[in-house]
Amino acid sequence: MMVMLAVAQYPILEHATLTAWERFVTDQVAEATENGAQFLLFPEYGAMDMVALLEPPLRRSLSRQIVALQDLLPDFLRLFARLSTQKQIWIVAPSFPVRVGVGYRNRAYVFGPEGQQDYQEKLIMTRFEREIWMIEAGTEPKVFHSDFGIFGINICYDVEFPLIARSQAQSGAKLILAPSCTDTVAGYYRVRVGAQARALENQCFVAQSPTVGLAPWTPAVDENHGAAAVFCPPDRGFPDHGVLSIGDLNNPSWVYARLDLDQITHTRTQGQVLNHRDWSQQQALAPVQTVKL
Repeated sequence: MMVMLAVAQYPILEHATLTAWERFVTDQVAEATENGAQFLLFPEYGAMDMVALLEPPLRRSLSRQIVALQDLLPDFLRLFARLSTQKQIWIVAPSFPVRVGVGYRNRAYVFGPEGQQDYQEKLIMTRFEREIWMIEAGTEPKVFHSDFGIFGINICYDVEFPLIARSQAQSGAKLILAPSCTDTVAGYYRVRVGAQARALENQCFVAQSPTVGLAPWTPAVDENHGAAAVFCPPDRGFPDHGVLSIGDLNNPSWVYARLDLDQITHTRTQGQVLNHRDWSQQQALAPVQTVKL
């Protein structure tokens, strides 16, 4: 099954009004769909551009801005749900810190063309999220069934841990989406290396979507670095370097790739190597032996 994927290098801009923010997002979606995209991936914490709609004292406070953002969540959800059904596309929206009980979790919402809606929560938190921002971890990896195949989501740091994507691949996922938000180039490369490793070991597609640019008016996402990309197994029928498509570092844009998920099935059974099949051989190995030389 074929699908045209558009992956955002999404700028954190200072929108003056809710209407201006909605117009910007609508224009972004229109650009991608006019170029043939059927599935759009936005980055982690891209929704933090809505902090610009808050009063200046709230913008500067990590704890107060996240509380105030909850009032904007209904507008956020309505817009992406409407765009998804209007354009008849799948969208993984920019992740949003959502109040759950007495805490907050980082959620990437999924919207389908027939009104489908669900979310994946981030499962492993970075030091900033855990120690400074007090964002809590989710507990449940999911896979999502679409009309073009099954996909999973690893939010940023999650893609650096192999068992999350592995559980999704074992549940049928042939595409892993990795929305990211990193404030250093090293952070971007950590996520990228993780994404490429997941593509190799699971013999699947992995797409990374970053926030880019400077936003000094909000301390949560004041500096953003990255390049959007779609990775694949370095095997027959794919580029030798395992990169299907990649953008220019820190340049706001869409990056496109036409994915054939049936090709993943073929690679997992007829590839030069069979990483996906051979994963279980690790578990059959004897315990590590300590050798003193």
